[in-house]
Amino acid sequence: MKEVIPPLYAGTVTKYVFIESYKATPDDIAARAYEVSGGVMIKETCFGLQITGKEEEVERVISHVRELDPAHIYVKDRGFPPGDPRRCRANLGGARPGYFGHEHEMGFIRRIAIGLEKLDSPSDIPASESEQKNTEGLSVKRLMELIIQEA
Repeated sequence: MKEVIPPLYAGTVTKYVFIESYKATPDDIAARAYEVSGGVMIKETCFGLQITGKEEEVERVISHVRELDPAHIYVKDRGFPPGDPRRCRANLGGARPGYFGHEHEMGFIRRIAIGLEKLDSPSDIPASESEQKNTEGLSVKRLMELIIQEA
């Protein structure tokens, strides 16, 4: 029977904070997180941070960090805290499998940032459907028709 390993940090959450920005680096968000870290554990990574602590404390730190560049900082839940023997690469050998997923995600979050920045500037968005017909590309109405056809 497999040995049951008790959780290292019961009652806590761990979140990844990714950054893909031309304004800030992982070091910048780490410094900003340390300013208000309080009782959370912060681990710096090549893509940003891992923050572990009580949920409300983690959210407070993340809110402070995201003020730096909201459209280019992303947050994701992590199932295990740093150093957890069930997932730590020191115990498993090699890179943790999830890091390959992070590498893939970092490739397309630049596109998400462009969309988020456009949401902040509504003057670029056509006001009516008639204006949309004059633009190149697929109209929302036609897209909906295609989705319904495929369903």
